Amino acid sequence: MTPDNDALPAWHAWLEGGAGDEVTLRDNEAAWQDLRLRPRVLHSLAGSQLRTTLGDRALPHPLFMAPMAHQAALHPQGESASALAAAALGAGYVLSCQASTPLEDIARLVLADSGRGPLWFQLHWLGSRNATLALIQRAAAAGFEAAVLTLDAPVQGFRDRERASGFVLPAGVSSVNLTDRPVPTSLSALLAQAPTWHDLAWLTQHSPLPVWAKGILHPGDAVLAAEHGASGLIVSNHGARQLDTVLATAQALPDIVAANAGRLPLVVDGGVRRGTDVLKALALGADAVMLGRPLARALATDGAQGVARALRQLVDELHIALALCGLTQPGQARSAHLAGDLFAPKSAAAFVNAKNSRLE
Repeated sequence: MTPDNDALPAWHAWLEGGAGDEVTLRDNEAAWQDLRLRPRVLHSLAGSQLRTTLGDRALPHPLFMAPMAHQAALHPQGESASALAAAALGAGYVLSCQASTPLEDIARLVLADSGRGPLWFQLHWLGSRNATLALIQRAAAAGFEAAVLTLDAPVQGFRDRERASGFVLPAGVSSVNLTDRPVPTSLSALLAQAPTWHDLAWLTQHSPLPVWAKGILHPGDAVLAAEHGASGLIVSNHGARQLDTVLATAQALPDIVAANAGRLPLVVDGGVRRGTDVLKALALGADAVMLGRPLARALATDGAQGVARALRQLVDELHIALALCGLTQPGQARSAHLAGDLFAPKSAAAFVNAKNSRLE
């Protein structure tokens, strides 16, 4: 039965909605589902495990909780609940700069957990180099291990469903880590502050933390991000909340993997809902996967316990899917485990040598 949108709370439209007609929102999930697994049988499964690496960091498994703003709008414990659940399950955790909890509080909650995954801090460009660097320095001082710079949001996308719902943040929920951020008075003023590749290069040179580039959909941008000092790539279309009708991340991933040619570690998000989706992402060349809405729904339903259960299910689904494809660890997944040539990448040289991909 299709839910009656008029009967749903406004926060549901804020969480579940996408940009425009939500074409990409639907495509994000469908693209993973359209891929078919090609399992192998009678391979030894002794020693099966989910440990992997991302760059030089060992991970218990390749799952991260993606950055999501204002989680206290979904549950009173907000980011504290989701960060504790992620740490308990060994998942990487990326705190949004628009969190409703001070970043120092999140670091104190989880840093002492020896079984946790990476603790990263996501931020937008804050209008100037110095302001952006200052927030990264603050995150580094608190103990965060990497900065995730979102590149695909110089302006917020037009989200019809969210606007129609009349959603506003509940009283007492705000971006507590951005209290001193100046607010541009017009769209033109906002766009005038948008960062360039030169700004990324400056930031990576001065940042005390490695800077990951989030929002990569074009293979030429993957090359440019590496050339301008990024430490890693996150293939993302912002959960389909920015620009409608852009390609799904599963469709973008193979060409970006080819263009990257192993230079930088690579993570993908967008539409991942099952452990089988995670396996497909690994088979296409991702090193790890971020999940957003499924864990946000779990947070809204049952706080930290809900997030922990959702992560546990995803971890178990991935482990089972690997075994049923004849694999004993995530790093063994290859494109040969996918049926057909659905998203055939071009050669890496086609992107590295294409001068018109350098949009300086």
